[in-house]
Amino acid sequence: MHKDLKNLWLPYTQMKGLNSILKAQKTSSSKIFLDNGKSLIDGISSWWTACHGYNNKHIRKKIISQLNLMPHVMFGGLVHDQAVLLSKRLSKLLNDKLEKVFFTDSGSVSVEVALKIAIQYWLNKGNDKKNKFIFFKNGYHGDTSGTMAICDPEEGMHKLFKNYLRKNYMLNIPETEKDRNKFVNFVDKYNDKVAGVIIEPLVQGAGGMKFNSPSTLEFIYKVIKKYKLLLIYDEVATGFFRTGSMFAYQQTNSSPDILCIGKALTGGTLSLAATISTEKVFAAFLSSKKNKELMHGPTYMANPLACSAANASLDLFEKVNYKKKIKIIEKIFQKELEKFREFTFVKQVRAKGAIGVIEFFNLSKNNIIWLREEFIKKNIWVRPLKNIIYFMPPFIINKNELNHLLESTYKILSKWKKNNEK
Repeated sequence: MHKDLKNLWLPYTQMKGLNSILKAQKTSSSKIFLDNGKSLIDGISSWWTACHGYNNKHIRKKIISQLNLMPHVMFGGLVHDQAVLLSKRLSKLLNDKLEKVFFTDSGSVSVEVALKIAIQYWLNKGNDKKNKFIFFKNGYHGDTSGTMAICDPEEGMHKLFKNYLRKNYMLNIPETEKDRNKFVNFVDKYNDKVAGVIIEPLVQGAGGMKFNSPSTLEFIYKVIKKYKLLLIYDEVATGFFRTGSMFAYQQTNSSPDILCIGKALTGGTLSLAATISTEKVFAAFLSSKKNKELMHGPTYMANPLACSAANASLDLFEKVNYKKKIKIIEKIFQKELEKFREFTFVKQVRAKGAIGVIEFFNLSKNNIIWLREEFIKKNIWVRPLKNIIYFMPPFIINKNELNHLLESTYKILSKWKKNNEK
């Protein structure tokens, strides 16, 4: 085993026989610099976080200022200016009666809190039967136990735990007439057991970058409102302009009762997430009776450093015309991805905002390992997932870097085709 790995346990990685590992030394703009002198154009923004690029001067300045003042203080019985300001700014951005912000320290936990809020909402209203969730095929919402129970059970990261997890209801996203009828009938039959419905609006992330339409979300919204269930939008990955608007659901005539955000919230600098609810949901937790308050409290919730980074990130969203930048990225994706259709092993290509996807009929483990090695040779950082190659670059990526990502990928797939023809 590589000497740097003697005491490390890496995520989603078989450590047996792992004899080499890349080591990042520094980052800047759209690039990751390795200790061997190589620099990589980051095509996936460090798991979709570094939207403003690495080492943004404005964010760094604000973090340093807060570090000198107060790096952390507990959020139990105390509040602080950075959290107060951030909560107000987030609520103003949403402008959909999503007013109550509960801070957490990761996307998974923000969804976990949303589930707890939904269940306790009904308990506080005197209903202990509504404790199941409707979720969707190819959905992914995190790696904690509660969130795993609302991910597609065949999802490779979680199927090992299927006998441990509590049971919920998985349906197809109702995009066809047949699935819409199934959805309506299912909700009608089981709504007395269902606390809420959760979905990633417009783009299902780790489940394979599957896209869904605004009209589908509007259909779900109307059905859910009819049966007075809670609607949870998981925008941990899609929030902060990734799909072209500040939040993906803002491209629809729908709005959630509970919204989960994270990842790009701090511009890829510090871990911070939030679960944001309507006043109506929040009101169910107000009582003079015992144990009606929300029973959750991460130790580092609303960390001042992270909140200062998030406030700085929001400054940039206000100052920079990201809508224009992302439209340019989207047009490049839409044009350049078309040529990948010529490969017989490519099933589909698609683009939405600053997301580009090449879907294969199949990608084996060996294919993925080979692709990752080839990307490094081309000085790019792209990580194939399931049966796709996807791009979610920093918004500040320049045209030359973006073209290099796509041209290099085309050359790699041409090499793959040539190898398979031998």
